[in-house]
Amino acid sequence: MALKCGIVGLPNVGKSTLFNCLSNAKAQAANFPFCTIEPNVGTISVPDDRLNALADLVNPERIMPTTIEILDIAGLVKGASKGEGLGNQFLGNIRECDAIIHVLRCFEDGNVVHVDGSVDPVRDKEVIDMELQLKDLETLQKRIDKVKKQAQVGEKEAKKVFDIYEKFRTHLEEGKSARSAPVDEKEREIVKDLWLLTDKPVMYVCNVEEGSVVSGNAHVESVKEATKNENAEVLVLGVGIEADIASLETYEERQMFLEDLGLKEPGVSKLIRSAYRLLRLQTYFTAGVKEVRAWTIKEGMKAPQAAGVIHTDFEKGFIRAEVIGYDDYIQFGSESAARDAGKLHIEGKEYIVKNGDVMHFRFNV
Repeated sequence: MALKCGIVGLPNVGKSTLFNCLSNAKAQAANFPFCTIEPNVGTISVPDDRLNALADLVNPERIMPTTIEILDIAGLVKGASKGEGLGNQFLGNIRECDAIIHVLRCFEDGNVVHVDGSVDPVRDKEVIDMELQLKDLETLQKRIDKVKKQAQVGEKEAKKVFDIYEKFRTHLEEGKSARSAPVDEKEREIVKDLWLLTDKPVMYVCNVEEGSVVSGNAHVESVKEATKNENAEVLVLGVGIEADIASLETYEERQMFLEDLGLKEPGVSKLIRSAYRLLRLQTYFTAGVKEVRAWTIKEGMKAPQAAGVIHTDFEKGFIRAEVIGYDDYIQFGSESAARDAGKLHIEGKEYIVKNGDVMHFRFNV
């Protein structure tokens, strides 16, 4: 499932360095605006201790984690919605993404220039918010103009759509993003084909200095206050430190470095898992001697659709799914032991796959 998170932010906030840490790609971060022009794309593995635990039991020939795609998108400046800087390209790249990772500079460093001359993450956030909101207003207005006449002559469906568009327009004109508009799920579906930029789920990454990676700082607190009504996650991460961790050769060296900082794991691991949740994804597993593998599905998927992620024939010819809950598999130590204990259950086409299910599909085409 080629779902993508786009890393966005003003120039010089640490986007490309973070991208390198995430993907081990070779994009070069530079201390000037627009060092990223074409969006770099990286496919990254999602850390999952459950996959390793299953592999320890099964001892397969290979282990295959699930993945998501991350895009490093060019830095934005004021006026992007009108094409300033790399505005049109930036906005087009965001439109291709399913969710947004918004990096905010929350550290002081006179050696790293800021496009606005001072460090103020809330102001930086508002710059990008405003540009995206302006673009969404432009998109909405074009669609409103199309349905307005139909609504005025009494077409009921057009009137309904027009009223929903107006709700979103009013909300955006108040300087608020579409994702927080006071509408229900059915109304939100009406604007889905507009691909509104501010309707995408967002996670804010506060890029801090080494001394603030554990407890944050005043800049982080200001971001949390500014985003408290957005239903968005705020993650504290030291991008420079993550680059140092990624450069260490061995697992033992990385663990010692983390312990010295008072951290249990690299921040990028938390970020990847958070991005996975942001996309409303979950994982099921297949486990055999050839391969133990994690598969990505959307929350709420039924068994045939989950089978189709492996191969379309599995979905077309779906007969049934043999399912063992992850905890049961670990407790009993093998598929056969779980089966003997009555923990393997047979499910049909209406079964909604649970996060962590260990599955085997029966199909016929």
